[in-house]
Amino acid sequence: MKRYTALAAALLILAAACLVSCSGGAGDGGRISIVATVFPEYDWIKNILGDDPAGVELTLLLDSGSDLHSFQPTAADIMKISSCDLFVYVGGESDEWIKDALSGASNKNMTVVNLMEVLDGSLRIEEEKEGMQEEEEEEEEHGHGHGEDEGGYDEHVWLSLRNAKAVCAELAKALGKVDPQNAALYMSNAEAYCAELEALDAEYAAAVAAGSIKTLLFCDRFPFRYLTADYGLDYYAAFAGCSAETEASFETVIFLAKKIDELGLHTVLTTEGSDGRLASTVIQNTARKDTAVAVLDSMQGTTSRDAASGVTYLSVMRSNLEVLREALK
Repeated sequence: MKRYTALAAALLILAAACLVSCSGGAGDGGRISIVATVFPEYDWIKNILGDDPAGVELTLLLDSGSDLHSFQPTAADIMKISSCDLFVYVGGESDEWIKDALSGASNKNMTVVNLMEVLDGSLRIEEEKEGMQEEEEEEEEHGHGHGEDEGGYDEHVWLSLRNAKAVCAELAKALGKVDPQNAALYMSNAEAYCAELEALDAEYAAAVAAGSIKTLLFCDRFPFRYLTADYGLDYYAAFAGCSAETEASFETVIFLAKKIDELGLHTVLTTEGSDGRLASTVIQNTARKDTAVAVLDSMQGTTSRDAASGVTYLSVMRSNLEVLREALK
């Protein structure tokens, strides 16, 4: 993960303050401005806004295809956050720079929603599970470790439909706070959307119950801890979800290959953007060498352009369900 020094954060905030002073900011009588860091938040807000009677200006901050762990904010990003009316972010270790951004915000009446604070009782530690590639020592030196003592919670909270429902209820309240005139509409929209989340959650539960396989194996990073926990699935993976590692050791490859043979798995998984090389190497070290490879989408690189072409949180989660059904047969 990226961590920013106090000096770097201070310089960004100073630059943003200069931009705000030149261009105006919150409280100037303009449109309601909302900034969401990652795509799931962005899409949830769109659904709760519905027909958007207030003409909200909604911005997806991570809109270049980069994921949460590699994102580096610009002065313009800090300015956007500083002057918005509602700011929504994940709140994990990758977001540490946000503390400084909020401390220097020009809009002192900003409403802030931190997903990990909303989900405090449901958070899970990012595991270092048997067979996983260990982080290099230099990662620990730079504070990138995920041990329990550091509060290394898995940040991919949006990959649980149950978490999504809890967050959407909170987002409806937050939208009602920044736009009281339409508060009832936002609450109604959120209730309808949460009903869709519940229905899809039930489909996931049914698919897992019907499956003969109860373990997933990822030849990749593993951002799906919340999803597997929701439905009682076990898993093995090459890397933790927030790992900075890209190359698996011989030991990791052989461990995963043996697990495929031991568990009789007919499908292994990768995440979106994988080049598939690790999966291919692992499969070549199995006894049968014919294991299929399928992709589960963690939405870490989904953009507003994808949204404009019809991609939604629910559409991705429905696609993931179909992949899961096949993998668990």
